[in-house]
Amino acid sequence: MSECLFCQIVAGDIPARVVAESDRALAFYDVAPQAPVHVLVVPKEHVESADAVAADHSGVVDALVLLAQRVADDEGVRDSGYRLVLNVGADAQMSVAHLHLHLLAGRRLAWPPG
Repeated sequence: MSECLFCQIVAGDIPARVVAESDRALAFYDVAPQAPVHVLVVPKEHVESADAVAADHSGVVDALVLLAQRVADDEGVRDSGYRLVLNVGADAQMSVAHLHLHLLAGRRLAWPPG
C-alpha cells in the first residue's frame, strides 16, 4: 500500500532509525517516544490492525513478538521488563492504519497506562 506510512518505511522510501529486522517484520524507534525505549515493530506485509488479522495472516503476530523479544534483548530491557501494546482504531489512539506493536521500556511504567 503505497500511501501507508509504515509500508513506505518497510520499502525504504521513508527513512527510519531501524533497530532490528527479520524476514517478516521491521523494528524502528518511534519518532514521539513515550518511554526511554519506544520501538515500533511492524509486519512487512500490510495488515490494517490487530482487528484485521485473519487465518491467512498466519505467523504475523508471532513474528512481531519474536522480533520484539530480540529488540528487548538488544536494548538491555528484557530482564527488567517491557510493555507490548497493540492499539486498534481511533479511540485507542492508533494513528497509522498498519498493524504494529509498541515496545515500551527503560523505566517503571505506570498502571493503568496513561
